[in-house]
Amino acid sequence: METGGVLWKADDARKHASALWHFAEATAHLHGAEPDDYAALHAWSVSEPEAFYSALWDHLDIVGEKGERAFVPGDDIRDAQFFPDASLNYAENLLRRRDDGLAIIAHRDDGTRRTLSWRQLYDQVSRFAQALSAEGVGEGDRVAAIVTNDLEAIIAYLATSSIGAIWSSCSPDFGPAGASDRLCQIAPKILIAVPGYSYAGKTIDVAPSIRAVAEGTELSRIVIVADEVPESLAGLDCVPLEAWLSPFTPTEIAFLRMGFKAPLAILFSSGTTGKPKCITHSAAGLLLQHKKELVLHCDIRAGEKFFYFTTCGWMMWNWQVTGLALGATLVTYDGNPFHPDPDRLIDLVDAEDIAIFGTSAKYIDACLKAGLRPKESHRLENLKLILSTGSPLIPTSFDYIYRDWKTDVHLASISGGTDICACFLGGNPLLPVRRGELQCALLGLDVDTLDDAGNPVSGVPGEMVCRNAHLSMPVMFWGDPNGSRYADAYFSRFPGVWAHGDFVEKRPSGGFIIHGRSDTTLNPGGVRIGTAEIYRQVETVPEVEEAIAVGQDIDGDQRVILFVKLREGELTPDLEANIRSRIRSGASPRHVPAKIIAVAAIPRTRSGKISEVAVRDTIHGRPVRNTTALANPEALELYKDLPQLRP
Repeated sequence: METGGVLWKADDARKHASALWHFAEATAHLHGAEPDDYAALHAWSVSEPEAFYSALWDHLDIVGEKGERAFVPGDDIRDAQFFPDASLNYAENLLRRRDDGLAIIAHRDDGTRRTLSWRQLYDQVSRFAQALSAEGVGEGDRVAAIVTNDLEAIIAYLATSSIGAIWSSCSPDFGPAGASDRLCQIAPKILIAVPGYSYAGKTIDVAPSIRAVAEGTELSRIVIVADEVPESLAGLDCVPLEAWLSPFTPTEIAFLRMGFKAPLAILFSSGTTGKPKCITHSAAGLLLQHKKELVLHCDIRAGEKFFYFTTCGWMMWNWQVTGLALGATLVTYDGNPFHPDPDRLIDLVDAEDIAIFGTSAKYIDACLKAGLRPKESHRLENLKLILSTGSPLIPTSFDYIYRDWKTDVHLASISGGTDICACFLGGNPLLPVRRGELQCALLGLDVDTLDDAGNPVSGVPGEMVCRNAHLSMPVMFWGDPNGSRYADAYFSRFPGVWAHGDFVEKRPSGGFIIHGRSDTTLNPGGVRIGTAEIYRQVETVPEVEEAIAVGQDIDGDQRVILFVKLREGELTPDLEANIRSRIRSGASPRHVPAKIIAVAAIPRTRSGKISEVAVRDTIHGRPVRNTTALANPEALELYKDLPQLRP
């Protein structure tokens, strides 16, 4: 099947029962569109922001004071205001249920399973919030965390929000330099940290990272998520979590409601091109944006089991946590997704009756290459939606899901980023799933693709932009008082328009194909091509485990260099010829690399993305600006001074 062929569409009953259909019906008097006319609904959401956002607040049942105005335009999209008279609290919206139903089911790769009911979650947040207040933590103070994706992380996040403080977390695999580069920038008052964690049967000590943060900034308290403080942390002012909480009993939480731009969380850019940017997001912006996506575009219902494979250092963790605002039950997992066997997460789908399964494109490809066929080994009875992000989902992965997982599942490839802690493009229960495409631009987002001159293009790759203000634009970068770094990050390419940094093709269907990051777009012979187009073909070669493509500047032009990590064996002339043939026939002759080189490892960021920028700089002899952002910086040695790359 060609790219763009229909693989799935909902039947009428499923469409009519969806939250997006109901929203379209409820707002029909404002836009006049039929519920199944998504293009018209989207056009209204962009052209009439006051009406759309006012209706969105009401339909999503936001707890708080809405105020009289939903949207006030500005001279620039950065000056526009959403709900300038509103006040709300993020945690209050997530802790509305206080019954004995399950709120969170937390798994680890060592087999541990723990749960919290809604009542228990509320009570634990209450105790934690009291302890924070007793430490002098209040509105605007930063709470830093080095934590695993587990119950304590979610409790701490909600407690921080409840009192108006600002949360910022790293996963414990960041290492000392990675953790301190991030957390010390924001001068936290308190640090919450795990002393260690397990991964695939190994125990990793986090004490060096805790010490690095403690030495790099002034902390009033270090709370260790353990029964006792280990010897490795001797000399630091640490207290075990339960001892810290012991003076406090659950009481009613006095949620602090704040204005729309009041910060909730600081997330960090990957840092591969310099010190990580401290991207500061508002509570109201994330709450409304996430609920819009989770309710309308993902059709997640109260009581459904919602899983996303993520760490606390990736924005998808914040995104999933907002699922509590829907009354959904979160299923979390910490550790190796293939431990103790490749079926680990698929077993979880059956064991917990998961309805929404979120993961990365890399995980789906790994399952394909491992030969997993869940439809033959698992029930997947309640699985209705599979979400994929992190990198482009290639067409063969679409085929794999519908052939070997489930024929009637909604597969939604979604794309956004840490920059907005949300999505620009994603799923839609009313539209068909087309092979290799993201279904649509999400409601309220005026997404377009531009050529280098700033002209709109369609049917060919271009720079993805958003022309209008959106709910979860960062309120600022921490440590950027005049806003110059913020402006340079998104508005320097096309003034007044958000340029996201993705190389994207707008399709005749209204869907989109992502061709890679625009800062690593290849330019052989002056023609821009995306690396994802090469990966789509290479990943169909069974002998190749993974690959990375970069451009090498040479003789006034650029040539494409492809590095491949093989599953086993050597890069033979026949295999090299097969790779070139696949790329030539599946993409174009221009995509065919000038050189194919086998390597033992490919550098990745700590969130699992291949680092094309780091490899590109290495082969050109340029310094890599922040190797602490990489999970395996030692891999860069494999790319230095290669004789194959000499002129």
